[in-house]
Amino acid sequence: MSQVPIDLNAIHQRANALLQAERWAEAETLLRQALASGTGPILLWRQLYAAFRQQGKYTEATQVMEMVVQTTPGDMGARFDLAELLLVQGEFTRGWREYRFRYKLDHTRGIERHVQQPRWEGQPIAGKTLLIHDEQGYGDTFQFLRLVAQARARSGAHVVLEVNQETYNLARGIVGHDQLITRGTLPPHFDFHCELMSLPAALGLQLSDLPGATPYLFADISRVEKWRARLAGLPRPLVGLVWAGRPTHTNDKRRSLALADLAPLAQEGITFLALQKGPASVQAATPPAGMSLLSLGDEILDFDDTAAILSLIDVMVSVDSSPVHLAGALGCPAWVLLPFLPDWRWLLNREDTPWYPSLRLFRQRESNQWAGVLQQVATELAKLKEAGR
Repeated sequence: MSQVPIDLNAIHQRANALLQAERWAEAETLLRQALASGTGPILLWRQLYAAFRQQGKYTEATQVMEMVVQTTPGDMGARFDLAELLLVQGEFTRGWREYRFRYKLDHTRGIERHVQQPRWEGQPIAGKTLLIHDEQGYGDTFQFLRLVAQARARSGAHVVLEVNQETYNLARGIVGHDQLITRGTLPPHFDFHCELMSLPAALGLQLSDLPGATPYLFADISRVEKWRARLAGLPRPLVGLVWAGRPTHTNDKRRSLALADLAPLAQEGITFLALQKGPASVQAATPPAGMSLLSLGDEILDFDDTAAILSLIDVMVSVDSSPVHLAGALGCPAWVLLPFLPDWRWLLNREDTPWYPSLRLFRQRESNQWAGVLQQVATELAKLKEAGR
């Protein structure tokens, strides 16, 4: 009896519907059956990869994506997906190599810095000028400023560091640049360039190299004194809160919360400080019942204010956002609320991070389930309160 041919298009449509409905396990079962022979359209393999990854099956997802990249090396999206899979598992050598394809995606081509001079790849270039420039979010800048000094030592070059205006003052205090300029100004003549987030590949950064010298960013003394006076007299412990990241982030719906979601953290005897900026800051006007919350959002003018506050409070509790990286770079304590599928830089199954010794990680055990995370943080806040008595 002849076999009925498989309708691959129908399977693709059904799998797509299951993925859209976040029925990951059902999608996996369907696609495994369709691809049991080990062959099939790349489109179905990409769907199987998505089903694996969304369930946290990183080994299987990596195997599929390595096959996809080998089969279609020109698929830049696949190469970037592979980079993130490798990096989150701590495979830095291969991960950084694939991560260089991040600007070959349709939605990132427009923000790539088009530079005539060659990219620095880690070689000695004594007597030359190296332009190191930031490229993505504020958190990325704070995280990778640590590598500027190593780049100057390795290259032997005169280093011009270009950062966005918002991080300029903090970048002034780091070691490793000979000249600091803001993005949008005309740089001096340079012979080579390198994005901040390409420095790990150029330097061959490994997990064993982290964290390096910390802290490497420092709060402005005058701002610290200003905020010391502002916070004087408030009952301790002082706990900063950031409950939402940038709304345009690709994974924002899974990493951000509403202030109301943090109700389990409310405890008598703790002073919470709303450090939230952006659209979500208006939620500070209606804190959860029982939460003593002082909203500082309108008073925080820039990252220098945030840095000063972080240096004075007992801990910050935050979703994965730029203040977390700022706290880590400053060596200030922060507890990070992480979704089930974390950003690659937080690695897997760790309560600490090699990037920042002052941070603790609180991870979801299941997708979209924050209750356990918040209960764990509430327990730790109670301990913090008792320790201060």
